[in-house]
Amino acid sequence: MLQKVDEEENRLACLQSIVHRLLCIAILLLTVAVAAPADTIYQTNAQGKRVVIQRDAILVKQDSSFLIYKHFDLQQRRVAKVTLNQGSLPYSIETESASRRQQIVSVWKRFGYTVTVSGADGKTTRVFDAYLDFYPPEGRGSLLESLPATTSLPLQLSSGGVDVIEFLKISRIELSGDQFKVTLQNGQVETGKFLMPTTQPAEARFLGLTDHYDPASPDVFDFSLALAKIKQIEFE
Repeated sequence: MLQKVDEEENRLACLQSIVHRLLCIAILLLTVAVAAPADTIYQTNAQGKRVVIQRDAILVKQDSSFLIYKHFDLQQRRVAKVTLNQGSLPYSIETESASRRQQIVSVWKRFGYTVTVSGADGKTTRVFDAYLDFYPPEGRGSLLESLPATTSLPLQLSSGGVDVIEFLKISRIELSGDQFKVTLQNGQVETGKFLMPTTQPAEARFLGLTDHYDPASPDVFDFSLALAKIKQIEFE
């Protein structure tokens, strides 16, 4: 009977946490809309009317062939890059000042997952809009676009089976070699090995923004560290 009560309390606590975070996101969306406008991407449709494609973006590059911009992906809770092909229906953009772009980056940092990463070398870094992405082993080559970035942690559990744990549920990750100890927000602990989402050689990296991120950067991160080089990740 006590076990059922504890389980119900854990479910309620988790639900309250989710509701609180959703309310924070809603407030932040309003903040972006009224206080920190950034670049706006338009497309002229077949009727000659300009249609908004993306608000609160930051232009990365524009030429006769492509338009590339950064924006905050609300579903993934991370900064993402989008490439649009210039075709018969042209795109246009209204750009903001450097200070306005800095404001939108400050808001982006409040939307996503904020963590403190402790490296195996003893260095500690606070990272905003954190997520996982995949590269060739040992950092050779560029991003593996065939593997999508993620804000979840796939584990081959020590107890058997597989669990994909959303960042939303995680309080702390402790890494020792290939062994992971994951403490959840409700106090539950799971252990296991990182489950690479491909049979091909690949390296998982933890990415995100730091306090020094430049809004003019063509990248959507300025922090990148292989999971193999991380000792602990503490979620705020």
